[in-house]
Amino acid sequence: MSTSPSSPSSLASFCRLSVTSIKTQNDVALFIFGDALNDAGTNNYINTTAFFRANFSPYGETFFLYPTGRITDGRIMADFIAEYAKLPLIPPYLQLKNDEFVGGANFASIGAGALPETFAGFVVDFKTQLKQFESLVKNLRDNLGDKKAERIVLDGVYFISIGLNDYVAVLNNPALFQSVSMEDYVRMVVGNISTVLEDGETACCGSVPYGGNYSCGGMRGVREYASCPNPAEYVFFDSNHLSERAYHQFAQLIWNGSSPTTKPYNLEALFKHGNV
Repeated sequence: MSTSPSSPSSLASFCRLSVTSIKTQNDVALFIFGDALNDAGTNNYINTTAFFRANFSPYGETFFLYPTGRITDGRIMADFIAEYAKLPLIPPYLQLKNDEFVGGANFASIGAGALPETFAGFVVDFKTQLKQFESLVKNLRDNLGDKKAERIVLDGVYFISIGLNDYVAVLNNPALFQSVSMEDYVRMVVGNISTVLEDGETACCGSVPYGGNYSCGGMRGVREYASCPNPAEYVFFDSNHLSERAYHQFAQLIWNGSSPTTKPYNLEALFKHGNV
């Protein structure tokens, strides 16, 4: 997989971080990993297809007023969590340039799975995301010193949403079960953190009844689509991905929800722990 404008390794070689560029509150950073639920624009910077991108209208229409690469009408859960934590919007890792480290980094990629075979060559898989994080940590150590870097890493909050695409990929490759049983495949995926969300009845943007066709924006093989005027009234913005309002509600539960909804700790408690 090639990247644009630069590969993770070449980016890491020139990404230089300074103490003055750390803009987190008490250096509590937010590190984000996963799939489309968390991607803030990573796939804008890799060589992939429109199927794994959201850099065209009507994505981004309700908050940013332009497509950012987030596969929803506005903000994603990670954006709301950053706001609650008094952090700026956390940028994609591949977007970072010289002397940038703004509250953390987002490694998530639309289509990514817990298994490297899932949509291989089109996404930044979970294993590669972790390698990118390791490159970032190395730069922190080189530029801030081991002690400062260690505190940022240990006190950081890690938000991971991964696993759903591993099951989606199986639908496109039923022959997989000739070499591995369904039970073993599920065990492989469940061995990683996964997020599965229940459906609303109709998507805001798409085609065919209930917006079930993944055609929002007309860039994925089917040109015809319809988009609703009121995304905030929908759970799903397109056939697979949530609306900004749904992301906001999930983010609120993750941030300050109580047991058994959010356990053993919510994110607010984790950020406060880092400030102790």
